[in-house]
Amino acid sequence: MSLLSFRKSKEVATPTVNAQMEAFLKDYSIEVMPRTAEKVEDFRELLPAGTRVYIAHIEGTPIEDMVATAKRLATDGYKVMPHFPARIIKDEATLADWIARYQGEAGVDQALLLAGGVATPHGDYHSSMQLLESGLFDKAGFKRLHVAGHPEGNRDIDKDGSDKNVMEALRWKQKFSETTDAEMALATQFAFEAGPIIAWADALKDAGITIPVHIGIAGPAKLQTLIKFAIACGVGPSLKVLQKRAMDVTKLLLPYEPTEVLTELAAHKAANPDFNITNVHFFPLGGIKTNANWAIENGGASAVPASQS
Repeated sequence: MSLLSFRKSKEVATPTVNAQMEAFLKDYSIEVMPRTAEKVEDFRELLPAGTRVYIAHIEGTPIEDMVATAKRLATDGYKVMPHFPARIIKDEATLADWIARYQGEAGVDQALLLAGGVATPHGDYHSSMQLLESGLFDKAGFKRLHVAGHPEGNRDIDKDGSDKNVMEALRWKQKFSETTDAEMALATQFAFEAGPIIAWADALKDAGITIPVHIGIAGPAKLQTLIKFAIACGVGPSLKVLQKRAMDVTKLLLPYEPTEVLTELAAHKAANPDFNITNVHFFPLGGIKTNANWAIENGGASAVPASQS
């Protein structure tokens, strides 16, 4: 084969990036935990500069570890958004201390406020609304505050399977968003099927909820891993997408990739520019490196090698 023919064959083999997907993945965010972040030698080789990185605060994680992770990511040029789970925060003094530590040591000015997965509150707080009502984030000058969204409902909040309490809380947060100087968004639980996601997002608009949505998407992972996390996190109707895949022997051993759901959402966004889902938020259940590489290969911005930064 001549050199010219080889080059042409290589060009043909290069995958074409979906322009709609590329636009939809712009400014995507991703989630880490201190213990998973420790395994990453250099985030700058995986994530584009300026990427928003959420830091999940799991019960039992020392605040010192959270702040150290935030400082590391901020130093590397990332927008850091730590979780503030209401039910593991003892009181207002603890909340104020956490905010001061994040600001003073890592320059943090944005946060995800959520109830948290703990059944029994450790102290005075049980919901993200109470954290917002404290006024401490506004007083500290936080520029961005995200709250949780649930495309498939939340059995912990609405035990009867309805969305009554969830929607009531969202209406409250909508009113709050109109009084705070901070930009707000809904960061959602992950789901696997585009149709129900679109229907849920449209229903929010119909209900007068105009807070932008950052849709949660599970990154590439083994099917067994995804099913385990989906059940643990209460993912409902779209779990059948994984179960159907598990029944297909030809796909059982192949890793799941979010290509289908994101392609459909990206196409819907392209056809409906005012669609209220504005960003993608990845849960890297199969690993940060795997997720970051998938994003790059499918149109997400490339990371800059540390040697060139």
